[in-house]
Amino acid sequence: MILHYIYDPLCGWCYGAKPLVHAAQGVLPVIAHGGGMMSGANRKAVSPQLRNYVMPHDRRIAEYTGQPFGEAYFEGLLRDDTAVFDSTPPIAAVLAAEHIAGRGLELLGRLQTAHYVEGRRIADEAVLFELAKEIGIEPDAFASAFISTDSDRHIKDSRALLARVGGQGFPTLALEQNGHFTVVDISPWLGKPQAFASWLAQSA
Repeated sequence: MILHYIYDPLCGWCYGAKPLVHAAQGVLPVIAHGGGMMSGANRKAVSPQLRNYVMPHDRRIAEYTGQPFGEAYFEGLLRDDTAVFDSTPPIAAVLAAEHIAGRGLELLGRLQTAHYVEGRRIADEAVLFELAKEIGIEPDAFASAFISTDSDRHIKDSRALLARVGGQGFPTLALEQNGHFTVVDISPWLGKPQAFASWLAQSA
């Protein structure tokens, strides 16, 4: 049994589900698929309109999941009108970390904390390279893998998988067994990672 995790690095509910994904990794293989929510034409410059849109959602996510959101995010990054939210570079970084070290999900977790707690600009390559180095990934190998990653193809494939399993957006978690996919409703488990892990263990 495999757990497929269709995510976006700039999706607040994916950050809310981060402890569940981490707990699931202790039970069964988890494969990450970046969906490109803010890629290409959907890239967004930070603006007062964007801030006013995401902040109520983020407050709700924090309340439901217990995940921390930092002042550096709310009062720093979300007020930085030179910043751009672009999903493609962080997805490429996750793919690179997975390719060279099998640590894509670990880097994703670090990127989510950098974005939502520390207010870092995770669409900036310099920030991505710094965070990969921080978790112990060899810089030259990471840079080479990052440059050669076909993130556009990955995003296209991730969206095809999302449609195939009948997911409704990000995050979508789906269990695969013998080629059959079952979407997991994570709403009862948000904020309860150990209970989620126990449920997955019983399912497996």
